[in-house]
Amino acid sequence: MKFKTAIKPYQAAAGGWGSLEATTRFVFDSKQVLKNMRNLMRMNKAKGFDCPGCAWGDDNKSTFSFCENGAKAVTWEATRRYIDASFFEKHSVSTLYQQSDYFLEYQGRLTEPLRYNRETDHYEPISWDEAFTLIARHIHAMDNPDQMELYTSGRASNEASWLYQLFGRMNGSNNFPDCSNMCHEASGTGLKRSIGVGKGTIRLDDFDHADAIFVFGQNPGTNHPRMLHSLRHAADHGAKIVTFNTLRERGLERFADPQKPLEVVTSKAGTISSTYYQPNLGGDMAAVRGMVKALAETHYALQAEGKEGLFDQVFINAKTEGVDAYLAVVEATSWAQIEQQSGLSEQQLREAAAIYQSAERVICTWAMGITQHKHSVDTVREIVNLQLLFGQLGKKGAGLCPVRGHSNVQGNRTMGIDEKPSQAFLDSLANHFGFEPPRKAGHNTVEALEAMLRNEIKVLIALGGNLAAAAPDSPRTEEALRRCGLTVHISTKLNRSHLCPGAIDALILPTLGRTEQDIQASGPQFVTVEDSFSMVHASEGVGKPIAETQRSETAIVAGIADAVLGKEKVDWLALAADYNKIRDHIAATIPGFSDFNAKCEIKGGFYLGNAAAELRFNTPNNKAQFSAARLPDSLFPQLGDNVEVPFTLQTLRSHDQYNTTIYGLDDRYRGVYGQREVLFIHPEDMARLGFSTGDDVDIETLWNDGITRKVFGFKLVPYNIPKGNLAAYYPETNPLVPLSSVGDDSGTPTSKSVPVKITLSKVKADLRIA
Repeated sequence: MKFKTAIKPYQAAAGGWGSLEATTRFVFDSKQVLKNMRNLMRMNKAKGFDCPGCAWGDDNKSTFSFCENGAKAVTWEATRRYIDASFFEKHSVSTLYQQSDYFLEYQGRLTEPLRYNRETDHYEPISWDEAFTLIARHIHAMDNPDQMELYTSGRASNEASWLYQLFGRMNGSNNFPDCSNMCHEASGTGLKRSIGVGKGTIRLDDFDHADAIFVFGQNPGTNHPRMLHSLRHAADHGAKIVTFNTLRERGLERFADPQKPLEVVTSKAGTISSTYYQPNLGGDMAAVRGMVKALAETHYALQAEGKEGLFDQVFINAKTEGVDAYLAVVEATSWAQIEQQSGLSEQQLREAAAIYQSAERVICTWAMGITQHKHSVDTVREIVNLQLLFGQLGKKGAGLCPVRGHSNVQGNRTMGIDEKPSQAFLDSLANHFGFEPPRKAGHNTVEALEAMLRNEIKVLIALGGNLAAAAPDSPRTEEALRRCGLTVHISTKLNRSHLCPGAIDALILPTLGRTEQDIQASGPQFVTVEDSFSMVHASEGVGKPIAETQRSETAIVAGIADAVLGKEKVDWLALAADYNKIRDHIAATIPGFSDFNAKCEIKGGFYLGNAAAELRFNTPNNKAQFSAARLPDSLFPQLGDNVEVPFTLQTLRSHDQYNTTIYGLDDRYRGVYGQREVLFIHPEDMARLGFSTGDDVDIETLWNDGITRKVFGFKLVPYNIPKGNLAAYYPETNPLVPLSSVGDDSGTPTSKSVPVKITLSKVKADLRIA
């Protein structure tokens, strides 16, 4: 495929006409124009389906409850294009492997079960019964249950996820690696330690009541655009939006609401961020520490004058523990270390602290710019510390808001997709079903890949997702998949993971998408999902499936479980025939889901509740815990003191992308068109190295395990990013992220802090020498 390439800075606001034009183009490209127009009108609506994209909440007020990227997700899924046996007769796995990720998914929907033929290097059709029998044979041949990995994408429904974890645990394993392990694990871990709940404490309408919103490490204009509506509305009502983000992102600067006709046809737009700070990658903890240091100085100065201090002492005394140790660490942290690590000046951080001080109600919100570093758990807890000092929990318009990436990634965890399940959850399953679930911790995603590389895994089943493209250290991840005895991918479209077949067998099982009707034996079915605000929504597809041979995720999981375990303890096929029965079991085993089926009738969904938002902290002493962690001495302690790190790289999405799904080759807001192998760099860094705009460079990771990690031919693009920091798209730069570089206590790959050096690509260098 040929694409016109260009680098052309984008001058307009986020949203507006550009968003409307892109949405229209994708709808027409799907070849299902009327169908997708109807689909979009039913998205995020009662008796409709929940957006298959991000996990932002629904306001239930807007006429059009979708954003540009949500529309892309829907039209990408509801396409007329499809691939069948004839496609795989023409294309071998080896030739498909040479194609781009965009090419693979652009071919259309998978329509029939497929089995890899190693002799011919082609996938071939197989019946559903034969596929289930093959899976059962491999599982029954395992030496122990932990030789199976059950991977899960965040897009799986509550019903499919709950059934999946029950199957895995009845089979004897807690090996549930999932996409949470690679993105927001630090949020869950940090929040649980600090406040006893691994979820955010606010609800969507809290944005309407906040005096200030501090946004850390996220780009909602691309990753969760509906958040821009909430931020814009808050800013229009006087809230101060303070952004800490390494790159200057258009969506965090100006936003033209596509649902306001005047803003679509004119240059009218609203300001998002009143103040914008650009910390170094990994510098957010130091930035928050600097704010607290400034606020603490004012607090103590007021007390010395006999006045009431800034901090909410009543809240601190009644509801928290550890404040003295934390403030002692703050006092011992020098401004020099804070400035050096954050990349921000003392004056800038005092300015940010003054804005925080002047606000009665503050929301702190963050995403993967915070969670994909070695010290991410401590960074999350530092943000919590700031909020605890001012009692910003348990009141309207204030609290903590981690923004999850994929639709229902939070619900998957609620349903038990967790390699470290609580004993209470396992006890609930044991009591309800009369079996003893496994009690030892299973594998997270990185641990699962390492076990595969050690040849310890006989079976991998992936419920959605694209592990080969999503995981770090791409060549090693692909090798890990190939070392499994059997790989099973439950997917809507062809992707990179399918081209890394297991050593003995490989299956691709075609599934329905979120947008499609799901008809089972008892009639039409709906599923449920949970958003970032702990709201559970019913979701019912409206489009007719492209092929009768596709099955729902729930039906596929039930079919596998029935083939492997039979009906002794659970009639799996009866559950797949009527999802209400699954929800009855969920209600009996998971807190917050009593009367689940009845609650699904509530328009707009129902709220699960949050103990910390009610000032009930499920910690050992029932109090919120201050963290007294020191700032890290280095982002890369593994490298030692003698290794100079020229640049720190972060991987990120383009605007025509959602996770590993590449909708197109443009990144409109960053001014990149028709290409993806680009490297964003500060102009002065480029000049210092003697490089020029458009030069092709190679990027190499600096690590200490003897493995060379290098990607080639990335075009330099000058960008508003702090010196010493770089950014490039994934999955193209996932090969640079070492599998062994993970966050402390989270196990999350450090994809936002990769130590690298860059050199001119050899062809360009040879031309210069000549």
